[in-house]
Amino acid sequence: MIRSELIQKIADENPHLYQRDVERIVNTIFDEITAAMARGDRVELRGFGAFSVKKRDARTGRNPRTGESVDVEEKHVPFFKTGKLLRDRLNGKS
Repeated sequence: MIRSELIQKIADENPHLYQRDVERIVNTIFDEITAAMARGDRVELRGFGAFSVKKRDARTGRNPRTGESVDVEEKHVPFFKTGKLLRDRLNGKS
């Protein structure tokens, strides 16, 4: 599912809301999650999962095409851990 499909589904299930308002709500939620992660905060949505940021240390990598060694800088990457409810539903335990 992509963002526009999510917006359309929420708008269809809530006919009292205008689609532009649903779009603003969805965008605000994603913007707030992104901003929190940019600050290094953890975002937990109970029953769904938790978004966090993990630090990857600098390392020496290898260019797969040439075999040459390259320095890879330290970086921060997003990480998502599923919640128990989501895992259970995916495995047919609900």
